[in-house]
This record gives sequence, structure tokens and C-alpha cells, in this order.
Amino acid sequence: MMRSVGTEDMRALAAVALGEEEADLVIRDAKLANVYSRELLDGWSVAVKGQWIAYVGPDAGHAIGTKTKVIDAEGRVLVPGFIDGHAHILYYAAPREFLRYAMLGGTTTIVTEIMELTFPGRYAGLVACLDVFRDQPIRILSTVPPSITLSKGAAGRVPTPEQLTELLRREDVVGVGEGFWQEVMRGKTYYPALSEEALRLRKTAEGHAAGCRSRRLSAYLDYGVSSCHESVSADEVVEKLRLGLCVMIRQGSIRKELDAIAKIGDLPLDLRRVALVTDGIDPRDLVAKGYLEHVVQRAVDAGFDPLVAVQMATLNVAEHFGLDGFLGGIAPAKYADMVLIPDLRTIRAECVVSSGAVIAEGGKALVEPRRAVFSSPGLEKRHFDRRDFAVRASGQGHVKARVIDQVTELLTKEVILDLPVSGGELRADPERDILKASVISCEGRMFTGLVRGHGLRHGAMATSGAWETFAVVVVGTNDGDMAAAANRVFETGGGIVVCDRGEVLAELPMPVAGILSDLKLDEVVSRLNDIQDKAEALGFRYPDATLTLATLTAAAIPFLRLCEDGLVDLKTGKVMDLIVS
Repeated sequence: MMRSVGTEDMRALAAVALGEEEADLVIRDAKLANVYSRELLDGWSVAVKGQWIAYVGPDAGHAIGTKTKVIDAEGRVLVPGFIDGHAHILYYAAPREFLRYAMLGGTTTIVTEIMELTFPGRYAGLVACLDVFRDQPIRILSTVPPSITLSKGAAGRVPTPEQLTELLRREDVVGVGEGFWQEVMRGKTYYPALSEEALRLRKTAEGHAAGCRSRRLSAYLDYGVSSCHESVSADEVVEKLRLGLCVMIRQGSIRKELDAIAKIGDLPLDLRRVALVTDGIDPRDLVAKGYLEHVVQRAVDAGFDPLVAVQMATLNVAEHFGLDGFLGGIAPAKYADMVLIPDLRTIRAECVVSSGAVIAEGGKALVEPRRAVFSSPGLEKRHFDRRDFAVRASGQGHVKARVIDQVTELLTKEVILDLPVSGGELRADPERDILKASVISCEGRMFTGLVRGHGLRHGAMATSGAWETFAVVVVGTNDGDMAAAANRVFETGGGIVVCDRGEVLAELPMPVAGILSDLKLDEVVSRLNDIQDKAEALGFRYPDATLTLATLTAAAIPFLRLCEDGLVDLKTGKVMDLIVS
């Protein structure tokens, strides 16, 4: 995956640099974006031998032979291949389908979380995932998931500390994945032990410090945390930079913080510890906007110096992960990862070189991602009756109930409502925007609570893409449609379903570990759009209904969440009763 330049490589590269051997590839007459000196060098050339850069300078004519492939840049800008330092590429579509689009825009290295497979795939699933990532047209590196979950059932599927440590020692693993600060500080996770081993191996421990400030932030960093991608303001960025963190500015499908943070470019700050990341790109955005090149373009448009923006997506990321001996810039003995763009303010890949091979030109792929079998099974078939979704409540009249209040598409809070008891049950009340919300574990254990703010007036939705667990989340206006939606998801081994009056209106099967489809990316996009359209027609008010449902189990997003044991208050980590006594 990542290897140092060997002795024979050194001799061959030096021979090319001296003109004693011919290069395999030469890019000549480019404006070279030098991220080491922050210069734009006009009329420079690069000579490549095998996977490596052999020579960088004003003229590479001495390295051109009869078999050398020559690309005339004609004054276009040559930048290093982009590196996404915090990604989630297990996002509805299989990795191969994701790569078919991501590799077109100039990203040549991705560091991805693989936490999504921890609970459905267990240790074998994680190993299989890393095998799928191997030998692809672009480099995919991973982090070891610290396996944080609100679910006791899902926690029982977590690999052992010894297995996680074994993964951490792999060459294609660069550190420990994001550890949610509240859970790390409570001391109930493997994160501290993994962080200790990562530091010993000179690898990183990635952070997730949303809302963590002042003394709590210092205490969190005492666990070896080296980065955070959760800053939402310039003030937070400054605070974290002063404490030595690599601050990752996120501009992806889940959150977009560039505009709010962009003013740091006008402050007297050294930005070499700032990185641009996606934190995951939905297939719809991947097709419509592109990948990391879109983020770099947004940074330029937001006012960052273009060379600084390129640094933040190349050298800064490589330095954070200790990979700058291999990646991050255009220099001798580095991997030949380069992108030709029209100019520094137009981040559009016209030619992409990855490990010395031209993999894309003019927005078209010249190579195909390696086909690999993803072996993680999905959900086992189960069947539920409408009665399984009943919320029992004793007595008559009204009770005080603890309800999840959806205040944004991701954030929730607790609200206590007086609700009527009818026939010994609490029922959904779409007229008051009060719905039932259930989570069903892969073993069939379930809890049903109440949620306010989704807007559904009819029907139900279900998804097996629930975050930080292996379960199905169902939200609905009535028990019958909730049962129908859940049953369809379990029938297909996983997926997303919209139901009304017992009829499936839209669906995306996700039989691979219950989180990934085996369809082509354009079909995944079409089905996701159909799901959103049908959800909105039923009244759903947020722009990504599937995401809002999936995050109801998230262990990292405030404040009230679901697990099969009940409602979880993330401020305390405690399971709360639905009925307030």
C-alpha cells in the first residue's frame, strides 16, 4: 500500500534525474504549485519513473526518450494530488462505485473511517473492507474504529482490543478513528488504549470535539487526540490551533462550515495545521458537484489564497498523518500524484496522475476501480406486527412523556409533553407533529418512543443505515405502516423504505452489511432522490430524510437519542424512561 523508495528505485530515479535513463512520464511547461515554498513556478516540468517522481525543474528534456509519455501542460497549473484526511466512503454505494466518480476530480488519497462496518461486519468485516480498498486506482487509507455505540447489543459485536490493535498495526491504517469526546471522557471506550498504541507507532488519534471548549477541550486532548473536524466557527478554529490540533474544515454532505470559518484566512495565523475535508459525500452530491476538488474550489471562492487552499488539501494533510515523506507535494522521491488544472482559481481536473499512472483525463476515467467482493452479510429476515410498535402507558387521562424534539435535521433536544392515554397506549398524533420512532436491533430487540418535528402527515419511513449500531430505525404516523416499512427493510437484508397505507412507495435495498447498495451509483442516486420526493410528499420537512432518521441513534450528535433500551441523554450518557414519573 505505502512503501518507501527502495535502493533500486533510488538508483533508477537518480539516473532519470541525470538524463542517464528515460522517464516513463514527463509533464512539461506547467505552472507548478509548490506547496513547500508556496510559490507558483512558471515553465517547470516533472519527470516520473514508475510510481515515483524522479526530477522537478525548469526543463525535463534530458529525461525524455522514445518510450516516454509526454504531456504538454501548455501553461496550465500542476498541483499535488488532493488528500481527503477525514472521509466516510461507505455511504450508500459500494466503494467501487464511489471511486468511479471520486477519482475523476484529482483526489489521489483518501483517509476514511470504517466505523460503519464495525457492528454489522465485526472484525472479519473490517478486514474484508480493507481488502476491498487495496490496489485501487487511488490510495485508500483507513483508521481503526474505536467502536463507540449507545447500544449494548451492538457493543457485543465490537472486535476485541487485541483485534483492533492488530488492525492499527497494519500499513494501510494510519491511526485511530474519531473518538466522541463525551464518551472518551467517561472512560468507557477502547479509545485511550488505542490512542496509546497509536502514539507508540507514530500514528494519530483522530478527534470529534463538537461543543468541547476550554478546560474540557484540554482534558480531551490529554487522551492523545491530534485533530478535530467539528469546528463551526473561526473562534473554535483559533482555540484548537493554539492547542496544537490539526483543524479539519468540513465541507461535505452532512455539514458545511467553510463560509463560517473562512475569515481565519484574514487573521495573522499560520494555517499549516488546517486541512480541508469532506467528512463524507452523499452519492447525489458526488455526481452533481464532484469530490474534494469541489471543497478546494469552495475554499478559493470563500477568499482563501489559492495556494493556501491547495496546501490545506495536500501537504497539510500528509504532514498530519506523517505521510509527507511519500505524499503531499511534487518533489523527487515522492509518489507521482499530480493534477493538471486550468489555473489556480479554477479547480477542475483536466488530467489526474496517481502513483505515476494517468487515471483520468477530461473528466473521463482511463482505468476502472478493482472489482472486489464485499462479503459482509446484511440483516437476517424478521417479521413484525403492528402490535410490536405499541407504546404502553398505564392509567387513563394524560401522562408526561419524554419526547425527542428534532430542532434541526441533525440536532435534537428533550421536551416533556402532556399526552393522552388511549386504550392503555400512547399514539402518534400527526396533527401535532408527534410521531412514533422505533429502533430495532439486528437481534430483533426494540424500543419505541416519540419524536416531534419531522412533519410526516401520513405513512412511515425506515432505514438500516442507523449510525453507530446495527439496527433499523423506523419513524411513522401509524403502527401498520411502521411494521410494513420495517418488514421490507429486513426482507431485503437492509435498505431504506418509504411506506403509506401498507404500500412501498420508494426504496433503496442495501443488502451489503445493511448499509451499502450493490446497484450502480446512478441508480443509487435515482432511488435516493425518489425516497426524498416521496418522504416530502408525505410531509417530511428536512432536506435529507434518510440522514435525519439514521442519526437518531448517533452517539456524537446532541442531545436525545434512541437505542433498543430506551432514550439516551448524551449529556449524561444515561438511558432515560419514556414516561416521566
